[in-house]
Amino acid sequence: MSDQARVVAVLGPTNTGKTHYAIERMLAHRTGVIGLPLRLLAREVYDRIVSLRGPSVVALVTGEERIVPDRAQYWVCTVEAMPVGTGADFLAVDEIQLCADPERGHVFTDRLLNARGLHETLFLGADTMRSAIAALIPRAQFMRRERFSDLSYTGSKKISRMPPRSAIVGFSVGNVYAIAELIRRQKGGCAVVMGALSPRTRNAQVELYQNGDVDYLVATDAIGMGLNLDIKHVAFSSLAKFDGRRMRPLLPNELAQIAGRAGRHTQPGTFGVTGEARPLDAEVAEAIVENRFAPVRKLEWRNSRLDFISPERLIAALEARPAGEWLTRGREADDLHALKTLSALPDLRDRLGDARDVKLLWDVCRIPDFRGISPVEHTGLLERIFGFLHQGGRVPDDWLARQVKRIDRTDGDIDTLSKRLAYIRTWTYVAQRSGWVADEGHWRGLTRAVEDRLSDALHGALTQRFVDRRTSVLLRRLRQKESLVAEVNDKGEVTVEGQFVGRLEGFRFRQDASASPDEARMLRQAALAALGPEFHLRADRFYNSPDTEFDFTEQGGLVWGNDAVGKLLAGADPLKPMVEPFVDEEAGVEVTEKIRRRLQHFIDRRVATLFEPLLNLQRDEALTGLTRGFAFRLVEAMGILPRDGVVQEVKELDQESRGALRKHGIRFGQFTIFMPLLLKPAPTRLRLVLWSLHRGLDEFPESPPPGLVTIPSIEAVPVEHYILAGYRPAGTRAIRIDMLERLADLLRAEDTRGGFEAKPDMLSITGTTLEQFADLMRGLGYSAARG
Repeated sequence: MSDQARVVAVLGPTNTGKTHYAIERMLAHRTGVIGLPLRLLAREVYDRIVSLRGPSVVALVTGEERIVPDRAQYWVCTVEAMPVGTGADFLAVDEIQLCADPERGHVFTDRLLNARGLHETLFLGADTMRSAIAALIPRAQFMRRERFSDLSYTGSKKISRMPPRSAIVGFSVGNVYAIAELIRRQKGGCAVVMGALSPRTRNAQVELYQNGDVDYLVATDAIGMGLNLDIKHVAFSSLAKFDGRRMRPLLPNELAQIAGRAGRHTQPGTFGVTGEARPLDAEVAEAIVENRFAPVRKLEWRNSRLDFISPERLIAALEARPAGEWLTRGREADDLHALKTLSALPDLRDRLGDARDVKLLWDVCRIPDFRGISPVEHTGLLERIFGFLHQGGRVPDDWLARQVKRIDRTDGDIDTLSKRLAYIRTWTYVAQRSGWVADEGHWRGLTRAVEDRLSDALHGALTQRFVDRRTSVLLRRLRQKESLVAEVNDKGEVTVEGQFVGRLEGFRFRQDASASPDEARMLRQAALAALGPEFHLRADRFYNSPDTEFDFTEQGGLVWGNDAVGKLLAGADPLKPMVEPFVDEEAGVEVTEKIRRRLQHFIDRRVATLFEPLLNLQRDEALTGLTRGFAFRLVEAMGILPRDGVVQEVKELDQESRGALRKHGIRFGQFTIFMPLLLKPAPTRLRLVLWSLHRGLDEFPESPPPGLVTIPSIEAVPVEHYILAGYRPAGTRAIRIDMLERLADLLRAEDTRGGFEAKPDMLSITGTTLEQFADLMRGLGYSAARG
């Protein structure tokens, strides 16, 4: 590195274009290295540079992925994987404020102190690092970057009121999944982004959000590290996180790092809290908005000048104390803990013959605990791997194949797939180490292929669980005010844009019963917006349908085929009922009136057809005086009058009057005066409905099944119901009134005073047994005895 090499700290809040500036500067040089805090972000930057310069000159190196073309000029890496001593013209480290991170800070501090480009070095990060960098690198220059857009605090919002294009941040997998499930029910779905996801899964989830399939993102604090997304609002569901050792409150600058993801480029953004998170203190919210935070005073440090003479010397080097006020020794990392544990094992300690063995052990101890099961299990795995490498120089193919095969399955739920992904990362890491496996190309390709398959399966599982495709598609179309295409099949099933939303029953939409209340409102909105043309087409078809396609129910309903389309209402005249159509308000007044007119035409014609004899009697102006009065009584009774209720009126009718009435089909029976044509099933059914409407009954009596001569007589049922149904109660049964009159004709030939014997004809007419006939006759006022 020349004395004239520039070291520049590019500092400022989020959304200032620092990473973009670093990429531009790197590409201005012949060679360069950039270190990024996340594997996800490294992949994103790699893809950007490949699109600008092509894959033949760009390398990607992370703990689990290594793409190094022969003529690599630009190296995109995680900070831990940055190659040392490559002699690149340019070098940059992003998110340099992570020097203060308890877990990874020592790596960033080492890069700050020791990593340089030959001509230019950039350290990108927060303003809080200015004093530390100035003290540790006196010749460093500083470049201040201002935020492109405004950021404001909006307080607390319920998730149900969260605006579109929002990111809700949680700090545990369980919390993220719970929020995602709630958003799926209330908003149609969300994408999920966590640091533990593979780049492939993460990119697929981000694509769901970026292309508008979903309007919400649920994420961990992984989104705070440079992931550029179209976010308008960030909501914190919690203000504390587990840092690997304990739960602790998030610092204001940590909140700012995440909140700053709202408002990309020049678009303003907002942030707030949701769920159980308490509102931010006014001072904290103001500090985030104005980007005012306490400067970093201590950087985590660990000695990088290691001594491999013996495990004890190596441990001593790793535990060396830093010099100077700005550096502090970090807490014991997992790799150091593993080193202490393994080097204390007598069998393993005996194998450490020289510095190469100690160096190999240290390299093995640096395998991250991706699985996160327990320190004991992790160190056991490390011991096994070290044994393979120390004894044979390679991890055996057959053993490694068994480990990978157990993981290479895409069945299972989200948790199962996530665990398999974590497990395959261990073997991906092993395969990436130079010289650890016999056929590096094979194992790197295989482990990557397994990771890709698991990533795709996990993306599918996340989408299936947390995205209601139907709701998200329809919400997007409604939001974009696009015309929606609805289809209704012959079963009445309604699909909008290919998504099943419910059924159209006549002219009323019934949304899918499986939808949640929030989904139901949206489904109805989408369906009715799309069903406008269908309502008009269906109304035209309805209006032109023949009467044979319509019917009324015994409770006064009106149906078209199998669909309820209205109900009957009482009119001023019992024989002139009104109709009330069942039509959704959204169908419009024109459709409603067309349905009303058609239903009224139907019922008017049905009454005119079935009650034609009665209506002719009502309209016969030739009837006068007592005859007309009696005709009125019969019309009022809808064609059936028990004779014992009109004895006097019948006596007053002369033969001419009776003859005039008989011309209308009226029969003067011994028990009932009636019109036989109105006893048929169809008029009987209509008569009961019209009478019930006129009386204002809540529940209408039903007509008996056709063809029955007698039916049971139930004491709780009013006699009037039997009469209107065409029956007369007699004992424990009721007999049809026309058959009763035929029985009366037979009885006239018998000596009813002196007694008579039941004849077969009598039993045949009534359709009864001898015992039932005796009961029937007793009900008609006769006495019965066994002969």
